Formats: sequence, structure tokens, C-alpha cells
Amino acid sequence: MSQTDNAIDAIKRMIQLGELRPGDRLPPERELGERLGVSRNSLREAVKSLETINVLAVRRGDGTYVTSLEPSLLLEGIGFLVDIHDDATLLEMFGVRRILESAAARSAAIRATPDLIEHLEAIAESSKDATSVDNLVDHDTEFHRVIASAAANRYLSGMLDTLSSSTVRARVWRGLAQGGSVERTLAEHRAILDAVRAGDPDLAAALMTAHIAGVESWLRGASRWHPDQDDGDDDKGSADDDV
Repeated sequence: MSQTDNAIDAIKRMIQLGELRPGDRLPPERELGERLGVSRNSLREAVKSLETINVLAVRRGDGTYVTSLEPSLLLEGIGFLVDIHDDATLLEMFGVRRILESAAARSAAIRATPDLIEHLEAIAESSKDATSVDNLVDHDTEFHRVIASAAANRYLSGMLDTLSSSTVRARVWRGLAQGGSVERTLAEHRAILDAVRAGDPDLAAALMTAHIAGVESWLRGASRWHPDQDDGDDDKGSADDDV
């Protein structure tokens, strides 16, 4: 292993052992380098690497600090991958979402509280006034976020937040709108809400699975996502036409 790798591992161990806690300032560069037995250049490279993945934050003129280490912060890198997806990986991401969203819906039905139901009902009611893709994206984001938050698992909700960026949601809803499937999709949201309200975890999970699978099916049917599409056939149109 290089000195940089050694420094990264050493700082990670310090965090794991509680020697460095969220919000703590790292020792001065010279002191920390001597303690870890690495050069200052290697330590700087290690800090840059850990800053990239949001473990450390460098404050110019102040020092280097451990971040909050909140799951949503540490998972931001996944959001970057989602934003630069290609055709095949987007479907794979939806496959992961199908599993996680189903688990979240099951947990929401088990943990349902009057406040949760009231919040979901307000979201469902607001969808009636959704007149644009932006409105639909906002509704969809909030509905799935509240379902996920009910699981009381920050890593689950963080993963789901990052696996579906607003860009991806906009493409999907634009396609659903052009295909006349908006009302059906919103009805699926209301059915999931009813299952959560009834405290039926199996039904809530099954409905959520079908809901996400339906979007996957639409993606496969859209020309851009079809692996066997003949790019030279102008009659089939382009992905931009579909989504």
C-alpha cells in the first residue's frame, strides 16, 4: 500500500475508534503526519481523497474537520453515478429501487402513525393540482420521501434519495404524461397510501413493487432503453421524443 493509502486507513481507524468524532478538527498537518508516519504530501493526498467522499471537510484558513458523517452526505457519490447513468445502468438502478421501495412501504405500513397518514393524504390531495411535469416531479419526490422516512432508517432513505435524481424523475414523468399514464400512476400512489393506512405491510410492499416495476416496464418499452433498437430506423423515433 502507498503512504497515501496508509494515511487514509489510519484516519478511518481514528474515526472508527472514536478518536475523531463528527465535527472534530484534525490535528495540525505536521503533527498528524508524524503520528501516522507519512509524509506531508501523502497526508494531503489522503485528506483530498476523504474530502471527495465527504468524510472530511477542508476549511481554508481554519483547518480540516470530520464532517457530520450523516448517511445522506456520505451517499452523495451515488447521486453522481445516477446523474451520469447510461441506458442499461438506469434499469439496474430501478431494480435496486424496486427492492428498497418495497421494504420502505412495508415498514411504513407497520409504523404508520396518524401524522404519517395525514401527511401522505395531503400529498395525494395536492397531486390533483399537478399540471406540469415539475409539479408531478415534486409530488413524486415528496410521496416517496415520506414513505422512506417512515422506515426510520437513514441509510435506506438516503439510498432512495440518491437513486432517483430529479433529472431521472422528470424524464419518467414526461414520458408518462405523453403516454397518458399520469392518472394511473397517481392512482397507484393512492393505493399504496390506502394499504399503509390499513396497516397492511404485505399489501403495501406488493403495491410498491408493482408500482416501480411498472416504471421499469415503461423504460424498457421506450426506444432509448430497448437493447435491440435499430438506431438507423427513423420511424421508431428517438428517446427524446419518448421521454
